[in-house]
Amino acid sequence: MSNMKRKEFIRNAALTAAGSIVIPYILPSGRLFAATGSRKANHVVFCLFAGGVRNLESMQKVDGNLMPNTLNGNESISGDIIGGMTALPTPMSNRLQNLGTLFKEFRYTTGPTGHFNGHTTAITGRYADEAIKLKEPPQYPTVFEYYRKHNSTSASAAKAWWISDALGPYPFLNYSNYDGYGALYGANAIQPFSLFSPDVNAFLSNPLLLSDVEKGKADLMREFMNGQFKTSTQLLSSGIKNTPQEAEQIQIFLRTLMQEVAQGLHTNPWGVPMNSDMYNIHFGTKVMQEFKPELMVINMQGVDIGHFEFTKYANNMRLADFALARLWQTIQSTPGMANDTVLIVAPEHGRNQLPNTLIDVYGRYALDHNSDELSREIFCLIAGPSGVVKQGQVISSVQGESIDIVPTIANILGFDTDIPGGLLPGRVLNEAFN
Repeated sequence: MSNMKRKEFIRNAALTAAGSIVIPYILPSGRLFAATGSRKANHVVFCLFAGGVRNLESMQKVDGNLMPNTLNGNESISGDIIGGMTALPTPMSNRLQNLGTLFKEFRYTTGPTGHFNGHTTAITGRYADEAIKLKEPPQYPTVFEYYRKHNSTSASAAKAWWISDALGPYPFLNYSNYDGYGALYGANAIQPFSLFSPDVNAFLSNPLLLSDVEKGKADLMREFMNGQFKTSTQLLSSGIKNTPQEAEQIQIFLRTLMQEVAQGLHTNPWGVPMNSDMYNIHFGTKVMQEFKPELMVINMQGVDIGHFEFTKYANNMRLADFALARLWQTIQSTPGMANDTVLIVAPEHGRNQLPNTLIDVYGRYALDHNSDELSREIFCLIAGPSGVVKQGQVISSVQGESIDIVPTIANILGFDTDIPGGLLPGRVLNEAFN
């Protein structure tokens, strides 16, 4: 094989490898008739500020305001916590708290305070008990399934996105095993930090040059992605599928991002030190700019380091707050989403009041989450257009819980009354809206 033909073969093989990642995410669209309810807004972004955030470091700000883009109060970090913190600018001229309603004492009321339990509750609107299984779809439908089944003909998979963190069990929260729902109504799903990191891109872009270790990684990723949508041929071939234009758009979009990562264009996109949460939000904004989704759920998980190092936990909370500001800026600068998007922010659960026995280099004790009262105390912020969301409202009393987020999203997008009775035990957070 000549050198020129060999280069062309490698290039085509690389494009095929990249394209194979996209195929499982081309899903059928929703039902044939429109939802009966009226919409408050045409777009919802739900950000899981996840990993276990204790209200003592967020809402109550005992050690200074770790979330200066999100919360009002003293921007400075007190001397007790300043060591080990990343210095960041404050890109927002007005804090998110002033752009909506803040529930300061939200609750994750029932079930183990585990990450997968908390995520499952937030995405299905139902508490998950000890019987929950990792790496299996949930028992009840997800918000993606509700949206795509009970919305209008525009509710294709290209309008619903699940941006999850890491290669853990979180991709399985895309759709459920519930009768009448399932993969047919799942969302497009990507894990940016796993898919677009330089290491992954390096071995996907040169498939003929893989080492045995790299081949194993590629096979693992392929199995992971294909495995999410294993189902019967009949199910995959039924229903209305995305148009060829949507399929091609998704392929080109992911392939372009991979090529840009390989060129180093996303190494430091915000000009500040980046962690996995920030990359997750960054690539989520790229999805937003390309597809203008009506429903996007995006996940951050970096504060989970709190099990081992309190200072990194606090620092990652600050980095997540900065990422949240960039997310909001992108919403407001994206035509079609600006002034027509409701942003919902909530952790999956909190952290214990008492520390464990691990001490970091700054002498601070780490924190677990073992179902004590503080591990069930979280917050919920609903921000959006002034004509839709009550601005600058703070609700300090215990009001609202995790299972209320899914029915609230359904109400914003106008399909809550179409969901069969008994599936969602929570309520719409009407206090937040005009």
